[in-house]
Amino acid sequence: MSEKRYRIVLLPGDGIGPEVVRAGRRLIEAVARTCGHEVEFEERLIGGAAIDARGEPLPGETVEAARRADAVLLGAVGGPKWDGLGGDRRPEAGLLGIRKALGAYANLRPVRAWAPLLTASTLRPEAVEGVDLLIVRELTGGLYFGKKRRERENGHTRVVDEMVYTTPEIERIVRLGFEAARKAGKSLTSVDKANVLESSRHWREVVERVAAEYPDVPYTHMLVDNCAMQLVRDPRRFGVIVTENMFGDILSDEAAVLTGSIGMLPSASLGEGPGLYEPVHGSAPDIAGRGAANPLGTMLSVALMYQFSLDEPAVSSAIVDAVDRVLGEGFRTADLARPGDRVCGTEEMTGAVLERLRLT
Repeated sequence: MSEKRYRIVLLPGDGIGPEVVRAGRRLIEAVARTCGHEVEFEERLIGGAAIDARGEPLPGETVEAARRADAVLLGAVGGPKWDGLGGDRRPEAGLLGIRKALGAYANLRPVRAWAPLLTASTLRPEAVEGVDLLIVRELTGGLYFGKKRRERENGHTRVVDEMVYTTPEIERIVRLGFEAARKAGKSLTSVDKANVLESSRHWREVVERVAAEYPDVPYTHMLVDNCAMQLVRDPRRFGVIVTENMFGDILSDEAAVLTGSIGMLPSASLGEGPGLYEPVHGSAPDIAGRGAANPLGTMLSVALMYQFSLDEPAVSSAIVDAVDRVLGEGFRTADLARPGDRVCGTEEMTGAVLERLRLT
């Protein structure tokens, strides 16, 4: 492989975030040593850590550094320490803000049932075997970014969260979903709540219009409540799921049961600027600092980074293969373990993946 130079911004964040980002950095460094890449790392604050140090969840210098980067690797934000904060002061506002600042409108969350982990799922092995789907979640619109109001009415509190989408916002995420389905040779399921929500009715109208551009891609509409049921009843029916922000957030977390643990789910947030990569799991404050966190979601997020932002598909495949080998050899962090399994910590799991990484 030819020599290349990359600038990677690391946003460890809160809870187990620093531990899993450290694993991701070790993986990137291992790839750089083998492939002759030069990598410049820049670490910045986000979330609760930024609130403690700077008084805000997303300092300006973090945004500036991220915009200059080739890719951004994020750990997790939030925790009970900051639960009393509201609005733009809460740690989660840092996550929403960095996505917005980078123009990352599409969140890709691949969900794979790893053969060695079929018994780790709470579902029957035969129900999850062969599952390999992609959830494409719109990331910068909907309830999370609509106007919010809290007011007093007749002696009671009245709260309002607006769900707002424009035609161009829907078109671009739906088109990305169709492109992903075409590339993978799979069907597309568009998920909405068109029997109740006006925004979902317009979503369906846009899907129908964009679908005409992809006559080779089978597609269907599905209500979100039915999709939630079918994900655990018949997950193999899905190829690519495209949906709005909140529905995608909930469905992708539900889909974690298919892999055995949310600690196995990576994600890529893509759009107008540098890609933002993060594991789907949260900050898990109950195990923070204990060396027990599962680093595989972050390491698989690094694989997505090499695929989408750094244009190194061979490296991406090698990382996935290394994770597969480690799982096949019986390595399990606590979230994946079943009675009788040998449990390893964050460092041991990270080292095992690095030892089995095969790059040419």
